[in-house]
Amino acid sequence: MEQKRPVLSSCLIVALALVFFVGLILITITWWKKDSLFYTKDKVGVIEVNGLITKSLPTLKDLRKFQEEDHIKAVVVRIDSPGGAVGPSQEIMREIEKLRKTKKVVASCGTVAASGGYYVACAADLIMANPGTATGSIGVIMKLVNVEELVKKLGVDFYSLQAGNLKDLGSPFRPMNPEERAVLQTLLDDIHQQFIADIARNRKLPVEKVKQLADGSVYTGQKAKELGLVDEMGNFEDAVEKAGRLGGIKGKVETEFPKKPRLSFLNFLLGQDIQDSLNNLAFLYPVPAFLPSWFR
Repeated sequence: MEQKRPVLSSCLIVALALVFFVGLILITITWWKKDSLFYTKDKVGVIEVNGLITKSLPTLKDLRKFQEEDHIKAVVVRIDSPGGAVGPSQEIMREIEKLRKTKKVVASCGTVAASGGYYVACAADLIMANPGTATGSIGVIMKLVNVEELVKKLGVDFYSLQAGNLKDLGSPFRPMNPEERAVLQTLLDDIHQQFIADIARNRKLPVEKVKQLADGSVYTGQKAKELGLVDEMGNFEDAVEKAGRLGGIKGKVETEFPKKPRLSFLNFLLGQDIQDSLNNLAFLYPVPAFLPSWFR
């Protein structure tokens, strides 16, 4: 009996060592594969682009994060936007183009995905819209105001000192001269051509066909599908399902939204929407207000 005890103890030690060794291997493999001690279920990431597009950094951050997450197999960009500023719209489009190199992206168009909203959508692998979605509006607009007569009635004098003949371009305190009008029109035409070229490249459409559609017209989702601007009809859930299948997910497709940033004390007092409005007050001042926009 005494001779059996060392044998049993040895076997027990070997078994425990084997379990420990196998467990260590599994944990190591898991860590290498998922950067986590636990597997995360494969999901479809959802990023929302809502309202006027006046900034891009939060959306760019979310797109990059989903690109780095292994368990995010595809991304749905949900768009409810009439457009906005040119620069942010282009930045979001470029980031979606980068994301497409590694993961499938489906654009889901809600109530409206027009102008800059469509610019964002056109970068996706697949665009889905509702039959009644307002989309298209492929054009650029710049609105200026002239308050010269109002200033005169108020008895206010306005003086402008500048270095450079066109530095005062678009001033609301005097009429626009022909040279300035020509300069601004050239600017808008240049941006319009960029819009057309990006749509033609992403949608794989002839440039001449896109030019015919790029007169600023708004199309329904159904009409946009007929014109080649939209791929399929479907709501948000359809877009999620489609993205999941394109990403190789089997069974039920689950979604993941970006984590919202912590509210600052100012956010808590004012609310995020109010703070965003305060942050965007700069757009009311003359120079930024003259920036061209997709928004009609």
